Parts: sequence; C-alpha cells; structure tokens
Amino acid sequence: MAAAAIAVAACGQTEEADLKEKVESYAVVEVSSPLYDALSENDKKIVGLFRQAAEIMDDLFWKQTFGDKAELESLKDEYQKAYAMINYGAWDHLDDNKPFIKGYGVKPLGCKYYPQDMTMEEWEAFDDPDKLSLYTVIRRDENGNLKTVWYRDEYKEELDKVCALLEEAASLTDNEGMRTYLTERVKAFRTDDYLASDLAWMDMKDCNMDLVIGPIENYDDHLFEAKAAYEAFILLKDETRSANLAKYVAFLPILQQMLPCPPEYKTFVPGTSSDLNVYDAIYYAGDCNAGSKTIAINLPNDERVHAAKGARRLQLYNSMMAKFNKILAPIGEVLVEPSQLKYLTADAFFWNVTFHEVAHGLGVKQTINGKGTVDEAMGSEKTTWEEAKADILGLFMVNKLIEMGEITDITKEESIATFIAGIVRSVRFGSASSHGKANMMCFNYMEDNGAFSRNAEGKYVVDFEKATEAIDSWAALILQTQATGNFEFAQAYAAENASIRETLAAEVAKVNEAGIPRDIVFDFAW
Repeated sequence: MAAAAIAVAACGQTEEADLKEKVESYAVVEVSSPLYDALSENDKKIVGLFRQAAEIMDDLFWKQTFGDKAELESLKDEYQKAYAMINYGAWDHLDDNKPFIKGYGVKPLGCKYYPQDMTMEEWEAFDDPDKLSLYTVIRRDENGNLKTVWYRDEYKEELDKVCALLEEAASLTDNEGMRTYLTERVKAFRTDDYLASDLAWMDMKDCNMDLVIGPIENYDDHLFEAKAAYEAFILLKDETRSANLAKYVAFLPILQQMLPCPPEYKTFVPGTSSDLNVYDAIYYAGDCNAGSKTIAINLPNDERVHAAKGARRLQLYNSMMAKFNKILAPIGEVLVEPSQLKYLTADAFFWNVTFHEVAHGLGVKQTINGKGTVDEAMGSEKTTWEEAKADILGLFMVNKLIEMGEITDITKEESIATFIAGIVRSVRFGSASSHGKANMMCFNYMEDNGAFSRNAEGKYVVDFEKATEAIDSWAALILQTQATGNFEFAQAYAAENASIRETLAAEVAKVNEAGIPRDIVFDFAW
C-alpha cells in the first residue's frame, strides 16, 4: 500500500477510535422508576399519550437545530450515527460544538431559526416587531426579503398532532389541574401565547405526574438567544421527598434579604407560592435530551408569571443520582485529597442542585440605574451570568439553611466540597453553553480566592473558611453586575475567566484517562 494510502487509512482508524471513545463517554442509564409501576392503568394510558406528544417535540427540535434527521440516520458508521443521535446533529455539545462528521462545517449560530445566508445588515434593516419573538422563525418571502413566520404556522402539521394527543389526555385525566393545564397548552400551541398555560401549570400542584412540553429554552440560538427550542419531560412526582422540601419556599424572602450585597441589589420580593418538588423523570425529548442531560427544572421563564405566582422548581431525582454515582463520585476519587472524600455525598449534591434552581428567583429583575430589565441590559451575557448567579447563590442558601438548622442531613463542609467537585463535572461539558461558561468563571474565582488548593500529589484540598468568603464575594460581584446592567464588564470578565486554565485542563485529562463518563444517555426501557 502506498504511503499516502496508509496515512489516509490510519487517519480514518484514528477518527473511528475517537468517535468510539466519545460515544462510550456517555454512560447508558436505563430509565425506570418504581413510581411508574404504582400508576393506575388510566394514568399509564395518559403517560403513553404524553410520550407520543414528546416524540413529536423531539422531531421538531431536530428541524430547529439541524434540519433533516434522516441525513444522519442513514450514516453507515455506527459511531458517527450514535454520536449524532446523542447530539441531535453533527456538532459535539460537549466540545464547543465542533463538527465530528466530515462535510459539516461550523455549526450555524442561529441553527435553522434564521436563513443561513442572512447578513447582519439585512437583520438590522429588517423592521418587524416580532423578529425577536421566542416563537417566530425568520424566513424569506417570494422576493427574497426577510419575513417572520410564527411557530404555529411553520410547524402546523406536527403541532396539530400534539394538540390532538393532549386533548385526548385531558379527556382521560381525573385531575382538574392537569386537565386545565393541558387544555390551555393546546390553546398555546395554536396561538403562540403561552401565558395562560404557564399560569395553569403553576396551579397544577396536586397531580402525581407532570408534562413539561413546548418551545421553552433559548440556549440553542447562539445568534441572538431569541428563539425557543422544543422539548418535553415526562415526570412522576415523588410525594415523600416533595413533602420534605415544601417548607423551604417560605424561606425565600428571608434568604433574599441575607444575600451578601447592598440592599438596592435585592429589592425584588420572590413569590412564596413557588413550587419545590421532587420527581423521577421517565422521558426526555428535544432540547433537554441533546448532549448533557438536565437534572433540575426551573420554570416558567416568563417574568410575568414570576411576579404573579413565582416559579416551579422540579428536581429530577433519578437522573441526579445517576450522575452522582456514575460521574461525580468517581471524579472525587481521582481529584480530591483522600481525607476529604468523606465530604462528597449524594445528599449534598441533591441540595446544591435543588437550590441552584431556587436561586434563579433571587437578586433583582430590573436594573437599578434605568437600563431596563437585567436581561435587556446584559444582552448576550444574560444567560451566562444568570447561571453563574444560580450556581453560587444556590450554595450560599444551602449553607445559610444549614446554619439555621433547617437542613440537617448534610454539613457545610459537605455542601462546599461536593460543589467544587461538581464544578469539575460540569466544566467537562466545555464552554459552548452558558452553563459551561458560568461553571468555568466560578471555578476560576474559587481557585483565585483560595477556596481550594492542591497538595503535593495534586489533589484538591478545600479551605472551608476561605471558600465561605469566596462564596460571598463572588455572589456580590455577580449581583452588582446584574443590578447595574454592566454588560461591558460582564463581557470582558467572561472573556478572561470563562475558560479552562492549563492546570484544570490537565486534571480533566486525568479524569478522562480514568474512563469516567462525561455524561449520561438514556435508554427509555418502558
């Protein structure tokens, strides 16, 4: 064989081995729950209808983020195909959206929400009040000019099927709150007005199951963070664990006033009708199933709902425990000083994740200097800094509740050590997402401020006193940046600090070499 041919063959083998390793870096988790077995036959029938609707959401997300799924389903290489299905496209969610299939270049920032050939000059000249709506796509008219198309029209065929399934489920349920929510959600799919259905979902507090469905998060739109992606979760409520969490919602106004920042940065009064409950997730579809898997939900995103009713925080217990057992605990074995391994606990992971979601409701929603809402002022930095806020304020609240004697099954040392190890778990997702950038900023801040150091063997040793000080000062900086709408500072700070430094890169490599999964992929066995 000629040298050039040998080189090409070797290159192909290397690429195949790399993809095999990437596919195997996702630990397969068989999704099951004892809560499903306890459902009545009627409830199982409703859940079956939910799954059919969720599968349509999955197809719609493929259309939004990639295009024709069949292009990748027909791939001959089993690892290319498997990894494409995990990532809902040809770009690696956990490697800064780099393409992993030949023939696909850089992932379009606007996915399929905008014309691929649209220029910024065209966009700026395009005068349409709905162009930044969560629920419109941008297309070209018969003359080649930009136009907005509502989701209800762009995806009408699929949404009609979803509506029929939800209407059938509504006719079967004997839970009034669920029936009202499903009825209002059908109206929302047909009108692109989700307020009434979000309010109805907030009132659905006594049902043994839940369905989160629709165009919800806008992380997938890296061009303007303006377009909502379709997704669905099918959830079963853990009544016992939920009852144990219920009391913490009443503490939100008190915790808001405890925030380590000047009073003017915490004027927002969080609602106490918010939900804080625990579920087993039995199905993921669309956006929430692409790449790394969500383990907690904080919705709705609509600030009108926050003001009227607060938000619902749903902890996905079975998914959370799968990540702790398969990923976080093994990372600790590799990186944490042996005498502090006792501080890495599943319970601490649960509390930290739970209050990350609660923390989204704290701080301020309006800037204090006339720049409008925090989201408007923070522009393209809004989600990165919001996730950073939730990370550190969640830890802050857990520690305060431990001090108050309200959380009694973990110690502050456990919450802090588990949090730091948890950041390493998260930064392995890369910097393509707002969550990833937020995690990197937090890790670097904690390290720079002495929250942890490395011993002679390179193992992490947490200084709990300095860590507590770093928690307060990092929280204060984030809250000030948001409250003043300081976009310029936020952008510059993220550019300098939202990256993996050399030492951490070596540690991540060590974790990877140990064969520890980066994330999980679901086998929906039911």
